[in-house]
Amino acid sequence: MNNFNLRIDGSIAFLRIDQPESKVNVLNTETMKELAEVIGKLSEGAYPEVKALAITSSKDGIFIAGADIKEIQHIKSTEEAIEKAEQGKKILQRLADLDILTVAVINGACLGGGFELALACDCRVASFSDTVKIGLPEVKLGVIPGFGGTQRLPRLTGLTNALSLILAGKIVSAKSASRYGIVDKLFPDDKLITDTVEFINEILDGKTKPDKKKKKLLQVFLENTPLGRMLVFSQAKKNVLKQTKGFYPAPIEAIEVLKRTYGGNLKKGFRIESEAFGRLAITDVSKNLIKVFYLLEKFKKFPWTPEDIKPKAVKKCGIVGAGIMGGGIAQLVSYKDILTRVKDIDHDALATALKVAKKLFEGALKKRKLKKHDVEYKFGLISPTLTYDGFKNADIVIEAVVEDLSIKKKVFEEMDKNTSPETYLASNTSALPIKEMANATSRPEKVAGMHFFNPVHRMPLVEVIKAEKTSDETLAAVVNFSRKLGKTVIVVKDVPGFLINRILLAYLNEAGFLAEEGMKIDVIDKIACKFGMPMGPITLIDEVGIDVGYKVAKILEDSYGERMKVCSVLEKVKSKGLLGKKAKLGFYDHKGRRKPNKDIYEIIGNASGDIPGEEEALKRMIYVMVNEAARCLEEGVVDLPETIDIGMVMGTGFPPLGRGF
Repeated sequence: MNNFNLRIDGSIAFLRIDQPESKVNVLNTETMKELAEVIGKLSEGAYPEVKALAITSSKDGIFIAGADIKEIQHIKSTEEAIEKAEQGKKILQRLADLDILTVAVINGACLGGGFELALACDCRVASFSDTVKIGLPEVKLGVIPGFGGTQRLPRLTGLTNALSLILAGKIVSAKSASRYGIVDKLFPDDKLITDTVEFINEILDGKTKPDKKKKKLLQVFLENTPLGRMLVFSQAKKNVLKQTKGFYPAPIEAIEVLKRTYGGNLKKGFRIESEAFGRLAITDVSKNLIKVFYLLEKFKKFPWTPEDIKPKAVKKCGIVGAGIMGGGIAQLVSYKDILTRVKDIDHDALATALKVAKKLFEGALKKRKLKKHDVEYKFGLISPTLTYDGFKNADIVIEAVVEDLSIKKKVFEEMDKNTSPETYLASNTSALPIKEMANATSRPEKVAGMHFFNPVHRMPLVEVIKAEKTSDETLAAVVNFSRKLGKTVIVVKDVPGFLINRILLAYLNEAGFLAEEGMKIDVIDKIACKFGMPMGPITLIDEVGIDVGYKVAKILEDSYGERMKVCSVLEKVKSKGLLGKKAKLGFYDHKGRRKPNKDIYEIIGNASGDIPGEEEALKRMIYVMVNEAARCLEEGVVDLPETIDIGMVMGTGFPPLGRGF
């Protein structure tokens, strides 16, 4: 066998998966065929001495990463998809039917089809290692589990838990998996195999048996009564539609499958799951989400600098400029166990930054992502200051002051004088030239842009800006640091607005022109949301802050001329002192339930022309982005069209659905 090695040790058979010339193990046609051969021999009594089967992996930090996504991507018909799902289920059911004890020994990533294989075993054990990640993330690829996951997981962990895991494609740690009842035992990483052998022998000797999680009273009502299940499915569908706005069919299909099969015959449930998988696998949504998956994998390790450049690790980070953005960056950095020093000239700004960070940590505690002692430790890594004391030994310092070039240049002069010559200096500016800030220092080669998106803890993208004199060493260090913070990174040229804001501001500005022509602001937002944008452009302007949006828009107008001319609507609203959501009043009134500001149309003034139709309005907003993206590619702001794709999806929430007009 190419992918498996079978070793018999007394009464235990060890089936080790190790796909050659691959960093991960996946379940493709070849591996499933070999698995079927081994199961066949075991079921036919080829090894009569064997009483237990332990399925292990030879790859560090990887059990089985899932089914082969390339095979899903190339499925051409519903019938082909159903057949593949049915074949996979047939093999895993033969594993489940073995009359010997079967144990999945999870040493790392156990996802999708790999988790479905583990679910077909009698028991699952795992190491305490942080590399253990368990889940069914299929909905993120536009499909549902196809190898029996929708049927076996609810039987193991209960309906409500299964729904929460499947519908969000949630991936959990070893400890969380134990709490869910997914994993029977956790062992130290260096003793995983020896402790598993002891566990197996105790079961075979009748000294122990896997613990089964008991349902709480509320869970019994919700899962074991018709009324309870009706409430569960109704609420699940409501939550999914709120999150996806109906654009992503996979979670809805998963709900329907579970609704039709929970508590029923396993064989019938398998077929219903396969048919749903078949319908989803051929959709444009699935094909495009798979493309995005490959793009994300590509950009996780994309070599932005020559391979011989070894980036310096960041062990201490300084942040100049507190407030909401500074606090968000500080929390993200300290979350990754990095010492963080935050400076401002104002006590209130420092207090705001600490308040922001503390609130985010408390949210992580509430969601059980962290324990109380973790929160106390990580929050304790943040130290505030009114001076540059403690900045000399910082590996990187991030500037996050107001969007004013003269102020930023002054701050960079100060950072240059108060840090080690080896310290990297970065600006969190959203549009201003990094070159100007770099030239205010004695080390322009150690200066780069590091543009976070708001809210920092949620937005997955960091736009790293390479200025004229930024060295490859600096670029490598900033990219590496951004990735350590858990962000997807794109590197762009130092031009006004860089990539994302340059494209996005064209879209927001066009929405302003539509309002100027008489289109209602909530109608403009609904058109964009109907297309798949996460929020409407007018709502986004209020979220960003009208003053901030206007300032960035003016920078782009000054740089690019007439095509980026700021719409008069934005200027009129800004001149009235309306700031948006942060001041509770902007284009919308944010006091209580959001609604259009009652004075907004008086401020906008009379319509300047015929009111566009919905299709025309949508085309104008989307095409202006497409055109600006093409210019960015033509001008060398980025080298690859894929950089724009991943930047827009991760930085703005642009829908990866392949939607047309």
